[in-house]
Amino acid sequence: MAYIPMTDYETASEAVRREYDDQIAKHGRITNMKRTLLHNVPSFRAYMEWYTLYDELKPVLGDRALSLLSYAISAGNDCLICGSFFKKILEENGDDTNDLKLNEVEELLYTLGTCVAIDPHNVPDYVYDGLKAHFTDAQIVTIIAFAGIMYATNLFNTVAKVDLDEVLYDFKIDTKENANG
Repeated sequence: MAYIPMTDYETASEAVRREYDDQIAKHGRITNMKRTLLHNVPSFRAYMEWYTLYDELKPVLGDRALSLLSYAISAGNDCLICGSFFKKILEENGDDTNDLKLNEVEELLYTLGTCVAIDPHNVPDYVYDGLKAHFTDAQIVTIIAFAGIMYATNLFNTVAKVDLDEVLYDFKIDTKENANG
């Protein structure tokens, strides 16, 4: 059960309604996380910078690699919402999240994502070396910053106990919380 209720469009301020309407226009719907974040517009906008970095990295990495990085972070963090969200994206695009087939760059990004989630102090040297071989310093900074916002998104959803979106029910990942109760 959610710790903080989602905002209600009908009773929301004009500023919140504008952000809500913008999300509907851009994405066709608004997620439970975004509806929760909209209790504070600056907080909402800070988290929406994820899209800015995504758009910057998309021509460099592609949608699949970004989804793999995001999935690795989210599954590693046991984030029910984000893990399920990226599982849905990957599986709807033909991937089996239990048997991912990764190329060299995807493997580097997936390992980086897992390390960001589980043990960011111990990212293996081969990951850094591989990133340096494939990307500029500016691109690596953007990748790490993107991973940081993804991690922060996981943290928000988990701490605020945001309810899983109905569209994700069929893609629900196993988490420690699910295993314990």
